[in-house]
Amino acid sequence: MPQPIFDAHCHIIDPRFALVPNNGYLPEAFTTEDYLAAVTPLGICGGAVVSGSFQAFDQGYLLAALKQLGPGYVGVTQVPVGISDAELLALDAAGVRALRFNLKRGGSAQADQLEAMALRVFELAGWHVELYVDSRELGELTPLLRRLPAVSIDHLGLRRDGLPALLQLAEAGVRIKACGFGRVDFDVVKALRDIDAANPHALMFGSDLPSTRAPRPFDPADIQLIRHTLGSASVERVLWGNARAFYRLQPQAHS
Repeated sequence: MPQPIFDAHCHIIDPRFALVPNNGYLPEAFTTEDYLAAVTPLGICGGAVVSGSFQAFDQGYLLAALKQLGPGYVGVTQVPVGISDAELLALDAAGVRALRFNLKRGGSAQADQLEAMALRVFELAGWHVELYVDSRELGELTPLLRRLPAVSIDHLGLRRDGLPALLQLAEAGVRIKACGFGRVDFDVVKALRDIDAANPHALMFGSDLPSTRAPRPFDPADIQLIRHTLGSASVERVLWGNARAFYRLQPQAHS
């Protein structure tokens, strides 16, 4: 059997649920059916559905997507600070495993709420936090991020000038999503090798489908780039093991 792939970063845009314009932007529909049609031929058989800026605090689309996609998928949501423990635990029971802070585009809770919210959801439900952030801002955030129990950063941090800070965080245990290759301004191959060398458990592949607002959308060749760049043990971790462990899914062989 071909190696299974876990997609640690995808979006579902379901027209049955309202969207919130972000800087005037609204994405086109990308349903669970559209997603599965795109990724099943690639060997993707699980993943993390991530709430976008244009979905704000809506949970309806995410709960529907997780129900349709099944137990191999988990959710990454955005919630208001005032959400109750009971509401968080209900989301956890539905398969949500992480809280996203969209520091680049908004639509989520804000940076000054990051520490308190990160500690709260971790202590309550074991969730980690995920950051969509320009890595040039990581220098000032580093002391805070090192204090948090579990963190990941989207899209390889986006910017060349932030790579040194990103590598230091990877060494400290922060996870890095190997997704959005068309969004970055640096050599992806070198960045993948450097991050994997800094922490073999850090990198987690994501398709970033449907690649909203990306200068260059996801291409299946991005998976081949990972395979050609890293050794076989690293490839297995980046495409499968690292993310499944981070999202606390049970280890399993693909059948």
